[in-house]
Amino acid sequence: MADDYDLDSGPDPATLAAAAPEDPDAARPVYAVGIGPGNLDYLTPRGERAIREADVVVGFETVVEFVADRTDADLLTCGYRDESETLATFAERVASGERGAAVLMGDPNHSGYQFVGKVQRTVDAPVRVVPGISSLQVAASRARTPMEDTTFVTLHKSGDLSADRERLRRAVGERHLLVLPRPYDVMPGDAAADLLESGAAPDLTAIVYERLTHDDEARTATTLAGLADHAGGDGADGTPFSDLSVLVVRRD
Repeated sequence: MADDYDLDSGPDPATLAAAAPEDPDAARPVYAVGIGPGNLDYLTPRGERAIREADVVVGFETVVEFVADRTDADLLTCGYRDESETLATFAERVASGERGAAVLMGDPNHSGYQFVGKVQRTVDAPVRVVPGISSLQVAASRARTPMEDTTFVTLHKSGDLSADRERLRRAVGERHLLVLPRPYDVMPGDAAADLLESGAAPDLTAIVYERLTHDDEARTATTLAGLADHAGGDGADGTPFSDLSVLVVRRD
């Protein structure tokens, strides 16, 4: 197992995940599979095959639950507290010759590289990413904000967010914004308030999509100023929005 890391001082495991291209000829890779936004109609055939053919699957409990019926593999679930221990067990299984798959929500390329990096640090095997359909892509489709005209920033990660928030401040009003909030300390209202403080126009259209593609999908359309009224909450009870939220700010 790799050395411990501290996200506030480095190294960020996402940096490791992005350090070099994949080796296309690597034998018996561990797959890091994006399962989509939770509705399995959006799980790609290639992702489903990687999960189905695995002997052992690892991921956060809420993610693994979505694909449990799509595989006969042993399922290793974790939370943040036992993540390192669970990944160590997964690595041992892979080292013994079993085929492994790690599962992530959405598409690993949008907001999953910290977990991909943790898997890569732990297993003694190449890791190959299987892209998925992200809730961000669904939100962009719903809001009609094409990606080529949009600045995407994920705040849904550990560590310092200063550089990410500065990217949003520079782009607001010039480009559409597509934001993954961080539950529950940087939620849509907090992001909106930060943009207003940086000088963004208060009447810009702001849309929060929740639980995209699920039966209880919800949409809140307002202005940046209206959304900022929900800033400053503390925990799940301090915001009207769920932890499965995507924020869109149109450039109007």
